[in-house]
Amino acid sequence: MAGKKRDKGESHSIRPVRIGPPKWVRYSEEEVATLAAELARLGYTPSMIGVILRDQYGIPLVKSITGMKLTKILTKHGVALPVPEDLLRLMAKAVNLHRHLSEHPKDTTSKKGLIETESKINALIRYYKRVGKLPQDFV
Repeated sequence: MAGKKRDKGESHSIRPVRIGPPKWVRYSEEEVATLAAELARLGYTPSMIGVILRDQYGIPLVKSITGMKLTKILTKHGVALPVPEDLLRLMAKAVNLHRHLSEHPKDTTSKKGLIETESKINALIRYYKRVGKLPQDFV
């Protein structure tokens, strides 16, 4: 089993190491913030906004240019998601699993996946309540 790790691909972009903004980026701090806010108004999630800014606008990392994380910029402009994105994705996954299990009730593998997904959701809710990103009465 030596070398089993080699069989899997590593397709991903590498996060820039530099702390300051690159010299070749032609966008100012305000332009990046307004671009991010406009993309959020169009309905893009923070992760998609980061991908679009990287691929289409040549902005490798928003924080290196603006000094603020993307979610902070979106909160400042009033277009942030009400629930953190990772929690939102897990909730959508749980809804899809519920729908699948209503059509296929004997699918035990999906039942196990639903249990694990709901467990992750509950753990994230507890964490976000403790940190203050979610209100204490969030269900």
